[in-house]
Amino acid sequence: MAARLLKVSSLATAVLASSGFYLHSRQLDLNDLSVVRFGRAAAVTAVISYDYLTAFKHVDYGTEEYWALKSKVHLRSAERLRDLCCANRGTFIKVGQHLGALDYLLPEEYTSTLKVLHSRAPQSSMEEIQQVIREDLGKELSELFVSFETTPQGAASLAQVHKAVLHDGRTVAVKVQHPKVQRQSSKDIMVIEVLLKAVHWLFPDFAFMWLVEEAKKNMPLELDFLNEGQNAERVADMLSHFPFLKVPAIHWDLSTKRILTMEFAEGGQVNDRGYMEKHNINVNEISENLGKMYSEMIFVHGFVHCDPHPGNVLVRKCPRSQKTEIVLLDHGLYQDVEIRTNAALYLPQISELLNRVPRQMLLLLKTNDLLRGIETTLQTRASSSSFINMSRCCIRAIARHKRSKARSRRRRLQISLAESLSLWRLSMYEFFLWLRGSTVVSWLKTLLVFLH
Repeated sequence: MAARLLKVSSLATAVLASSGFYLHSRQLDLNDLSVVRFGRAAAVTAVISYDYLTAFKHVDYGTEEYWALKSKVHLRSAERLRDLCCANRGTFIKVGQHLGALDYLLPEEYTSTLKVLHSRAPQSSMEEIQQVIREDLGKELSELFVSFETTPQGAASLAQVHKAVLHDGRTVAVKVQHPKVQRQSSKDIMVIEVLLKAVHWLFPDFAFMWLVEEAKKNMPLELDFLNEGQNAERVADMLSHFPFLKVPAIHWDLSTKRILTMEFAEGGQVNDRGYMEKHNINVNEISENLGKMYSEMIFVHGFVHCDPHPGNVLVRKCPRSQKTEIVLLDHGLYQDVEIRTNAALYLPQISELLNRVPRQMLLLLKTNDLLRGIETTLQTRASSSSFINMSRCCIRAIARHKRSKARSRRRRLQISLAESLSLWRLSMYEFFLWLRGSTVVSWLKTLLVFLH
């Protein structure tokens, strides 16, 4: 018996030693192992679930003590979730960022805590970046670029962007996918699905299973940079009549599913009032043009940019014309929004519980929040409100939809007249807002007060 135990222990020692040597020789990061990632996620899910199940046992529902305790549980659970996303990276950070944007659905403790994930994205080493370029483009960096900045311009959950110069002298932005994301994403989504189902079993009111469906549908699109390039060209063509919009051109010969090379565009973030003042950019003009751009995407074309946070929208003076431009970046994910043809059907749903609102509607509310937030930061005048431009596009979209259903010329004429009247009223309201905020009116008010 002792001899057998000795043999087994010797064999086990040999297996462990050889496994350790194999992992060391391959320089394998334990974080890459699915069992490690799953174990970490399962442990955090268990701790959070246990916290919610036991924290309120000795507290009466609805009391001040209950709400204070609930806020504390939300906060520490959100912090655990944030730390999990940072540890597992990739898809987990992407999902965490998405949760951080759900101000309408999640408690403030979660959204404020998870919002920091936008600045905690992982960064790949230059060796990893070179390897991806070597594998996908079949050449070394020196063969493709005169210079390639080693410090990225920005790093996100799925990729990072480097500034480079081509041999013909043109400056480009090279977006390179983190090397492990493609391989891990499908497994990570499966892990998230299993754990969310477990949470839903424990807490039947937990209504976030749609997150998995969204991830299953959207992640393959976001990981395909050729799709992003096609989206960029589509939106550039779609909104080509807006002279203020700049969409960086794509270099297809230097682009693959994991690499996207595009024209480099400098600028300040759209909510950076200091940058606009420094570069003599009219904040009211920016606010008005943002409203025109997003309203046309939503109501006219039904093809909407899905990640409209300030980091993806830049403003600048065009180097050649010196006219103000809005630069739209990150075209990885767009939604075909049905509101383009069903606006009248969707509008009454706004007052219902937001959990029942279609996902596309939440996107519109998110876009609306972005525009409101930018206007507040820039302190633009009321007459430049993007709400007015959005209202114009909405009126036109509804009228167009009604005309397409009308069976007689008389009915179509009535619809067109009603549309013109509504647009005229909106213009009068805009004029009133402008007049109320003008310096002439302020001067007249001061004069009347003085005379009185």
